[in-house]
Amino acid sequence: MLYGKEHVERYRATDGEEGHDWNNTTVLLLTTTGRTSGREYTTPLIYQRHGDDHIVVASKGGAPESPDWYLNLQANPEVEVQVKGDRFPARARTATPEEKPELWRLMAATWPQYDEYQTKTDREIPVVILERVGS
Repeated sequence: MLYGKEHVERYRATDGEEGHDWNNTTVLLLTTTGRTSGREYTTPLIYQRHGDDHIVVASKGGAPESPDWYLNLQANPEVEVQVKGDRFPARARTATPEEKPELWRLMAATWPQYDEYQTKTDREIPVVILERVGS
């Protein structure tokens, strides 16, 4: 998380005018449903576009375990994404081994620390594709 709850609140209140551009990169809000609680959780995440999709990385700074938001979307891939003032339903899926190298390069070019995070952990850090649902 970047600023956590404060980041989410400022982003929502300003339709991303505050919070979308962060540390020379771009941030979206991802809302997942808790896998045990059933509650909604919103996380600010660095993203890039790839065609019509939005790409995020489940790095958790190179921690040995995946972030909660990733575990949540594995249990329920139906999510909500907000990019600036645009909120839309999406389906989340983990990039396949064939898709991942290109998407990892895209994300590491955006946030070079991802390469460092991967060296800190034995788990393979997932790249997640957020595909807009409906119009």
